[in-house]
Amino acid sequence: MKVSLVIMAAGLGSRYGGSKQVDGIGPHHEILMEYSIYDALRAGFNKIVFVIKPEMEEMMERLCGGYLRRKTARDGTAVEVAYAFQDFSSVPAFYTIPEGRTKPFGTVHALLCAADAVHEPCCVINADDYYGIDAYRAIYEELVRLPADGRATMVGYLLKNTASLHGTVSRGVCAVEGGRLLSVREALKIQMYPDGSLKDLAEDRALAPDTVVSMNFWGFAPSIFPALRGYFENFLRTEAGDNIKAECLLPMMVDHQMRTGKLEVSVLESADRWFGMTYQQDRQVVAEALRRLHDSGAYPEDLRV
Repeated sequence: MKVSLVIMAAGLGSRYGGSKQVDGIGPHHEILMEYSIYDALRAGFNKIVFVIKPEMEEMMERLCGGYLRRKTARDGTAVEVAYAFQDFSSVPAFYTIPEGRTKPFGTVHALLCAADAVHEPCCVINADDYYGIDAYRAIYEELVRLPADGRATMVGYLLKNTASLHGTVSRGVCAVEGGRLLSVREALKIQMYPDGSLKDLAEDRALAPDTVVSMNFWGFAPSIFPALRGYFENFLRTEAGDNIKAECLLPMMVDHQMRTGKLEVSVLESADRWFGMTYQQDRQVVAEALRRLHDSGAYPEDLRV
């Protein structure tokens, strides 16, 4: 059975101060997405789809695509590699790109750009996050039994394990009951303080450290694409306007589909710790964590072999 890992890698990493997606953070200069790919392949995934800016294709082929094509998936087949391009050419003709806009339109747009490359169940991730070994096993097992329509899944993480002391972060704050996602709202300015407390600055409210949040680790059937297209087109018509920073986000799309009774989402638990690089100051912490994982035997010395 074909199961895809879709890696959203077209973002600019503006708060990080550079292209963090291709920052060699591992002990052999591995980039974070290489850990995601390694974990996905050993879980059973056999296809990797990179959502990138068109000008990144040569670089991504050199960094990952070339050696992945020589790898064998767990089922004995060759690993399939595909590229999808997130740019303004995929924006419907009825919408006029505002002058000064350079950024893509967010994660709904990113996944929608992969529609022609994905015809099987898929896991969608951020390129610049580390999700953990167990998380890929859990979502793969869920994806291979996911119904063709009306169901999706996600791996949830605890807010206290995903925030940064070096500035605010955006998170999809989830309400979960009995392993089922009830709602998700986007909190755009969450600040962690040295005492471990957390606050949503935009709404001036405290957040519990054990709040479940979405880190864009979603699992979908290919039937999600028509819903993505409809949601994105409605966003362009009603919300985007002339805002050069407006983003159409997966957590909000999922919440809308649930509220209208079109989607049911299971929430999977992972024993692993998420980490990522929102700010430059996070880099050293991530590098040390990866080195410890290599030293413990969780990863081989060289991921690319």
